[in-house]
Amino acid sequence: MTTQEQQELEKKALEQFMSGKSLFSKDGAFAPMLKSFIEKALESEMEDHLDNEERSKGNKRNGG
Repeated sequence: MTTQEQQELEKKALEQFMSGKSLFSKDGAFAPMLKSFIEKALESEMEDHLDNEERSKGNKRNGG
């Protein structure tokens, strides 16, 4: 994140906070950051869960 992007995020977050709006709603200041974090966490979990050894055994959930 660039300095400019960080400053814009801080400004938007402060404006939403002061007006009582949710920071995590669809249009909230933290929504893009939260979305990115959740996607990366899920991707990491799946990579860990389906490591090479597990993949070589096949996918039991799909019968493969």
